[in-house]
Amino acid sequence: MVRSHSLYPIELWALWYYNYIMIFYFLYLSLVFFILIFLFFLSFYLISLLYSSLMGSPYVPTKEKQVNLILKELQPKKGKVFFELGCGDGRMVRKAVKDFGVLGFGFDVNPLLCFWARFLAKKEGLKNVVIERKNILDLSYKNVDYVYLFLLPEIIKKLQKKLEEELPKKAIVVSHGFAILGWEKKLFKKIDEKPFPTYFYRM
Repeated sequence: MVRSHSLYPIELWALWYYNYIMIFYFLYLSLVFFILIFLFFLSFYLISLLYSSLMGSPYVPTKEKQVNLILKELQPKKGKVFFELGCGDGRMVRKAVKDFGVLGFGFDVNPLLCFWARFLAKKEGLKNVVIERKNILDLSYKNVDYVYLFLLPEIIKKLQKKLEEELPKKAIVVSHGFAILGWEKKLFKKIDEKPFPTYFYRM
């Protein structure tokens, strides 16, 4: 006797059960994958915070809204040299290169953040940006047109004399978060934006 091609109820149930198991398995693997990705980035962030704190420069990125506002006020000129000190993920220098065409350089002591900043710059297709792991006290500022920094007052104090001696006339220093003591006469603009103000100085 020839068997009908229609499936018996037990076969239909088995097929449904198999499909259900496969869907559940796929969702389970997807969930595990996203959890692992989340834990990876969380670990990366926490390690970066710890390392930067141990080096005396905690990682506190400038908010995107403030990045846009600061650059809008600064209006850096195309082809000029732009330094971001303690650059973290390089969001300020990357934005300056992308929107204003400056020659951008970002410096940080944290190798993980430098790696991440390079990755983001490459992802955005930015060519005129260089991210390096260097101590900002060892840099030369002789041919720099713009310096952006978001540093603790004690680090600014160590850097201040070097900037005074090496920066060319009319170079602009933008200090986010903290005023530079003794530079009151150089101050030409201030943004009173929460959570941190921003100070613009002309050498």
